[in-house]
Amino acid sequence: MVAPLMSHLICTTALIALIVLMPFYFFYITNSVTNDITRRELKEVSDYVSNSLANLYFLANSTDLDVVLRKDLDLPREIHGKSYYTEIAYDENNASALYVTSRLMDNDQIYGNSWILRGLDANLDNCVIDSSREAVFAECVSNASGFWIALKEG
Repeated sequence: MVAPLMSHLICTTALIALIVLMPFYFFYITNSVTNDITRRELKEVSDYVSNSLANLYFLANSTDLDVVLRKDLDLPREIHGKSYYTEIAYDENNASALYVTSRLMDNDQIYGNSWILRGLDANLDNCVIDSSREAVFAECVSNASGFWIALKEG
């Protein structure tokens, strides 16, 4: 009589523990998958901005004139319901642009990076754009001192 009671008690306790622990495991897995998808989407945004800046550079480099080229960027306002910002990371010693990064505003640990062509200098006044802005654009300026890239809100 004791053996069936003990096995029933052990199985019931294990079942209750499983019922209590399953939601925590489920939320952990879904949060991990959501963060991974968000990272990929932020990487896609960074790639788009980096490619746009590279295309502007190639156009500006195709002429000997001093030019200012701008391209409207079609960026999503939110990714998974969260705001983000995109910036040009640069070397603080000589202002040369290194890469484009997009990060969530409420969690800097979730981001996506994309490399920029070497030889471009960042306009230090205009390196960050907020995703919630109505219109944003990339800019490349060619003059006697070199090529300067920027991200602007307008």
